[in-house]
Amino acid sequence: MSKTRHRLPQGDEHLLTRSYAVTHPPNLGIPERRYRDWDQLAFASQGVMTVATRDGLWVVPPHRAVWIPAGASHSVRTSGRVTLRTLYLRPALSRGRLPRTCVALNVSPLVRELVLHATARNTLRRDSAADRRLVHVLVDQLATLGHVPLQLPVPVDPRARRAADLVQQSPRLPLTALARAVGASARTLERAFQRETAMPLGRWRRRARLVEALRRLAEGAPVTAVALDVGYQTPSAFVAAFRRELGMTPGRYFAGNRARSQGRGHGGSS
Repeated sequence: MSKTRHRLPQGDEHLLTRSYAVTHPPNLGIPERRYRDWDQLAFASQGVMTVATRDGLWVVPPHRAVWIPAGASHSVRTSGRVTLRTLYLRPALSRGRLPRTCVALNVSPLVRELVLHATARNTLRRDSAADRRLVHVLVDQLATLGHVPLQLPVPVDPRARRAADLVQQSPRLPLTALARAVGASARTLERAFQRETAMPLGRWRRRARLVEALRRLAEGAPVTAVALDVGYQTPSAFVAAFRRELGMTPGRYFAGNRARSQGRGHGGSS
């Protein structure tokens, strides 16, 4: 995928934030880009999106957000219909408060309302005392949010990278077949994944399966079919793994997000 540099219009020096509200169709690929002069908070109020950077993949389920610092190259793919609310912030606002690498954030109800309000306003300005107060509250709250454990780091080692690609393409592929396909021993792959992703290969494969499962569930696929497709022997084993990572069953998870998305306060235009 070719990389393009994007620079948001600067406007006047009083702008603190800009915003963008849109509803994307399923399976939309947004080409790789980077914004040099703006940090970005991309919030999915409905649907699942995957943000890819050179360091890995971040899955952003409903009512989560991904923080993308200025200068970070990234691409986006939607799973299901995604209602996206994006805030662009001046980097000086978050300096020393928020990471300079991509992270997925667990959005609190307060942050959700702040983001929806700010995107509905379109811009927040330095020459407005009310806008300054709103931005500072928002950044304060963002700095307190927990990170969502749905990052899939990507190894750099050529054989490990090929193995990672194969796992994502064929989640059911056995470890022995995976090692044979990339011309490495299972032990060599284990060491490479541990060294470059800080995760044992088995855990990395489980995370990759969950990433793929979230995408398919967001598109409306039934739990049983998803469980078998991503390599679990039984739906109950998949549900148990899902609960370990996200704290609830797939049915409760998506039902809860649907209920929230149908409530008040979407904000912005679709």
